[in-house]
Amino acid sequence: MSVAVDYELAGDLKIGQVGIANLRIRSLDVPRLVEEMRGRVQRAPKLFARAAVVLDFGGLTQAPDVDTARQLIDGLRDAGVLPVALAYGTSEIERLSEQLGLPLLAKFRASYERAGDAEPVEAPAPKPRAKPEPARAEPAPTTPAQQAPTAPGLIHSTPVRSGQQVYAANRDLSVLANIGAGAEVMADGSIHIYGPLRGRALAGAQGWGQARIFCREFHAELVAIAGHYKVLEDIPKELRGKAVQIWLDGEELKIAALD
Repeated sequence: MSVAVDYELAGDLKIGQVGIANLRIRSLDVPRLVEEMRGRVQRAPKLFARAAVVLDFGGLTQAPDVDTARQLIDGLRDAGVLPVALAYGTSEIERLSEQLGLPLLAKFRASYERAGDAEPVEAPAPKPRAKPEPARAEPAPTTPAQQAPTAPGLIHSTPVRSGQQVYAANRDLSVLANIGAGAEVMADGSIHIYGPLRGRALAGAQGWGQARIFCREFHAELVAIAGHYKVLEDIPKELRGKAVQIWLDGEELKIAALD
């Protein structure tokens, strides 16, 4: 008898340019949220361990009480992440931040408004950047202590929707459909995506620096290899919508068009 796999997440995680992650709470289930984050830290310790996190309760119908919020903060700290602030929201959130002694930040609000089809937000002006490196460049091994994954690759044939996560432990991952904004795919090996990538893709999650990401249509919110990442604002505008590959060259994440 086949067993249905639940890819739904209780929390949606985004990471900003300065390394502060935003955890948008989708379901106020403290044990589940804590275990989700503990699993993320264990699967990608270089990216998530000791990560500064802004808690965003804007996805809930009402703010949690102060005791529940403290239980969540304590649990997240025990899981290896560090809540440092609350995301700006309602007057309830403002009172809660005062009770918890945490600041309010509005850094990620515009990003979520775009994801929720709110009023369009003007795109930031492109930064001057050097021409991308040619795709034929070979990455230098950076983490020789990490072993290449050896298990057969995982093939995921259906779309990965916002709030879902697909993880390929100790192997490559191939996704045959689109990955929506707010969705996340992760593999200890390389990742191959044959549809549009609008969410996040994290390869080499256990530190294998020779992992790569191949994507047919590139609109990613975040891409990472062995803990080195780039967010949407870091990605050259001319690469968006293109077929690309992503690899690690020393300590630098490289992205280049495939055609």
